[in-house]
Amino acid sequence: MTRVFITGTAGFIGFHLAKLLLDEGMTVHGFDGMTDYYDVSLKQRRHAMLRQSEGFTATEAMLEENDTLAAAIDAFAPDIIVHLAAQAGVRYSLDNPRAYIDANVVGTFNVMEAARRHEVRHLLMASTSSAYGAETEMPYRETQKADTQMTIYAATKKATESMGHAYAHLWNLPTTMFRFFTVYGPWGRPDMALFKFTDAIFDGRPIDIYNHGEMYRDFTYVDDLVRGIRLLMDAVPERPAAPEDIADGDSLSPVAPYRIVNIGNSQTVRLLDFVDALEEVIGIPAKRNLMEMQKGDVPATWADAELLQNLTGYRPQTDIRDGIAQFVAWFRDYYGK
Repeated sequence: MTRVFITGTAGFIGFHLAKLLLDEGMTVHGFDGMTDYYDVSLKQRRHAMLRQSEGFTATEAMLEENDTLAAAIDAFAPDIIVHLAAQAGVRYSLDNPRAYIDANVVGTFNVMEAARRHEVRHLLMASTSSAYGAETEMPYRETQKADTQMTIYAATKKATESMGHAYAHLWNLPTTMFRFFTVYGPWGRPDMALFKFTDAIFDGRPIDIYNHGEMYRDFTYVDDLVRGIRLLMDAVPERPAAPEDIADGDSLSPVAPYRIVNIGNSQTVRLLDFVDALEEVIGIPAKRNLMEMQKGDVPATWADAELLQNLTGYRPQTDIRDGIAQFVAWFRDYYGK
């Protein structure tokens, strides 16, 4: 029986991934700091649901607490580690950048050290589409340069990619980094646009729409995302014998068992069209507060998911209206709207 250690299991994506793996009969140990970046009761509810499975145990502590993290991993002895926990949010990184260094850089280093010590079969770690920064060539491909990050959040995630490559090379540690593209769905984060917009529309409050709605995002439904992660768990990278052995379009390192993989819907949706779809699902028009572009934002993201499909045979494909409908149904049920 596969034993998977997941950081961030009380978070949005970690919760969904843990649930998927538990449903497949795997044994999962979660690790989460339960920070108050957003409503802790939502995190507690997610963990409570996971604890209903006999295959789930958890430790509640911060990634920076290395002794606690190391002890939890030592006791569980995982086959695979999936590192999702992080200080998230582009905008919050403008106000509290140190939180991102502590959680994303130091915390990730602690996870990598434990993975090295246990010689896990596969280490998978979350990065972000924000790592592409100011790049304008789209759709984004994993093989293009990504050296122009525009926020400290993106910079810390790019730093963990470099750290992951170094450990993969030095210790022959099979490592896959995945870059997420605007994930949404039930049990989502309250700081994300869909959650904030939905809450405001039901309350009759205006919604802030940046760049007057002329922004484009590759919205990725959470079930599609965690299915991609699950399949990548089995796509363990191997150090190539020679650079010419690397297939065209593969981000596999020439010197390490390491690759970067986009997980996105491969469609770009205009923010105004996203709001239109949300209004249609809810049945209430939004009060739109059109604003200028916010510092740190990028005008567009768009994933090339060909590598994911080549490695796993899978490509995310949930239509934006279907995904929004699933979120709104959950929101109504959870908050009694």
